Amino acid sequence: MNDLSITIRPEAAGDAQAIERLHERTFGPGRFVLSAYRIREHVDHLLDVSFTARIGTLLVGSVRQLPVTIGETPALLLGPLTVEPPFRSRGIGRMLMERALDEARDKGHRIVLLVGDEPYYSRVGFKLVPKGRITMPGPVDAARVLVFELADGAFEGVSGTVAPDWSKARG
Repeated sequence: MNDLSITIRPEAAGDAQAIERLHERTFGPGRFVLSAYRIREHVDHLLDVSFTARIGTLLVGSVRQLPVTIGETPALLLGPLTVEPPFRSRGIGRMLMERALDEARDKGHRIVLLVGDEPYYSRVGFKLVPKGRITMPGPVDAARVLVFELADGAFEGVSGTVAPDWSKARG
């Protein structure tokens, strides 16, 4: 089982139910009270920068990104990123993240935020947001708010509250 043939592809609308079941198994019902989930209630993720990982036809991982603003600055919020437990520690999460970040850059996005473990996400280049630069709705541990610049200097001078990008809100 060491030589897994992983396929990373853009998320399709038909993947939604399988991804939701994956989120249920890996995050449980407590996920709905997290700050990042509160933002996701209002704006859909962007399919063109969200990806799935498959082994054959089996969905084993997913990463999503949705449009947000930091003050007036557009950004993406990465997450949730999840991999089925039996397939963790095989680089699938990293493959999903790298593909998502590359596609976001190619599509002209400049900043990606996430709430997560700095030791894990720093391996692909995420950095801790300096304390006091941004705020998120609800309780969030400031030591878990991370940023990735898709363009050099993109986060310079950016500050404010993270909110859904209301221009892309559901109708």
